[in-house]
Amino acid sequence: MHESTTISVAANGPAVLAFTLYLIAIVLIGVFSTRFSSKGIGEFFLGGRRMNRFVVALSAVVSGRSAWLLLGLTGMAYTRGASALWACVGYIVVELLLFLTLAPALRRQTEAYNAITLPDYFEERFADASGLLRIASAAIIFLFMIAYVAAQFKAGGKAFASSFGLSANEGLLLTAGIVLVYTMLGGFLAVSITDLVQAFFMIIALVATPIIAVVKFNGWAAVTQALAPAHLDIFALGGGALIGFLGIGLGSPGNPHILVRYMSIDDPKQLKASAIVGTFWNVVMAVGAIYIGLIGRAFFPIAEMLPHGDAENVFPLLAQNVLHPFLFGLIIAAIFAAIMSTADSQLLVASSSVVRDIYQKILCKGQEIEQKKLVRLSRGVVFFLVVAAIVLGWLAADWIFWLVLFAWGGLGAAFGPTIILSLFWKRTTKWGVLAGFIVGTLTVIIWKSSPTLHAMMYELVPAFLLSLLVTVVFSLVTQRRKENL
Repeated sequence: MHESTTISVAANGPAVLAFTLYLIAIVLIGVFSTRFSSKGIGEFFLGGRRMNRFVVALSAVVSGRSAWLLLGLTGMAYTRGASALWACVGYIVVELLLFLTLAPALRRQTEAYNAITLPDYFEERFADASGLLRIASAAIIFLFMIAYVAAQFKAGGKAFASSFGLSANEGLLLTAGIVLVYTMLGGFLAVSITDLVQAFFMIIALVATPIIAVVKFNGWAAVTQALAPAHLDIFALGGGALIGFLGIGLGSPGNPHILVRYMSIDDPKQLKASAIVGTFWNVVMAVGAIYIGLIGRAFFPIAEMLPHGDAENVFPLLAQNVLHPFLFGLIIAAIFAAIMSTADSQLLVASSSVVRDIYQKILCKGQEIEQKKLVRLSRGVVFFLVVAAIVLGWLAADWIFWLVLFAWGGLGAAFGPTIILSLFWKRTTKWGVLAGFIVGTLTVIIWKSSPTLHAMMYELVPAFLLSLLVTVVFSLVTQRRKENL
């Protein structure tokens, strides 16, 4: 396919049917999970710590990938070529290490402290009666999670616009409405089960589409001939870009919607099995996304051939051109699976920061509050957060890839170093952690806001390192001062 006209994606009857069946299944999971999630906020936000190893493995993997993988990364591979693979290497390696080291420690300590949220953990770990750590961590979660959810809704709007002929804003509203229904009803259990279902949709889409597309293009040799040599060069990027791409993995230990998966497993000894399963599918999905971008470039050599000239539309357009309409509907479902599997998790984390960490533990400290009342309030907060994310999604001008990386970087820099040190370095102090929160967050915002700095390197890398350094220094200083008193 080499004509230079813009090609639009428009789903027909079978595609709409396939997508509709998927949506019905997802909503039903939310409905059937309602009874369990209504028992209390431990069930609503953490599934009662009863999740098995396979659910945790796939849920942790897909909740961390989002629309960034199926739309952002495929679009990046279309634009930059095979060198986009380096954007995956960092997080795959880091998340393997997290499953094996940080996850078991976090699971055991959060259970010992009866911590449902990260702010719970920080307050109990450092016996912070002042509430400073809880307030600071809850505020950071709320700030970046809203941006993260907005990016997912914006991605949904883009996918609906290119696949079903709706406007981007109509698609954004529809995406938000679907996520709202099953998240508000079913809580963490519904989110985890839907993540499992959505993982299979994503895996099938990322494996089947490039294989079928290569066959339709008369083989891989024909694809490589259609691509420029630079597109096949895995090292076609500068040193700063390489460090930035690898540094994406530094966000994994600080993103609460991934960490909460580790906290939810029924037996921490099973996390080794989760590591194997999760890493295998992380690799498969990353490679599939890169191949889709490369093959899409062969099919559509210039960006003007894509809907709205947007590289992030290459996956749905390629799928429409090489698959049966019913299968195309399932591919669109897979894109929404990626969006929903992250947005629902983030909504729960952001809601918990309001209900558990601000309302229950700060505003109503020392009071007995009925668990069902807390669940009702949690559902109301989820609704409010969805509305806020919709507004931000309308206003957001960045590409999905970069908007997600900003939120991913902010959470990773604020919480990654502090979580790691609090679990594995006994000399970590409350003031060191608070300093790490502040420096990590501000560095990401300032670095992102400076065109010169942002062009040098992805903001997460310097922010993570500075947060780590400051946490260590302030911990040593405050501990020494305490010992001298």
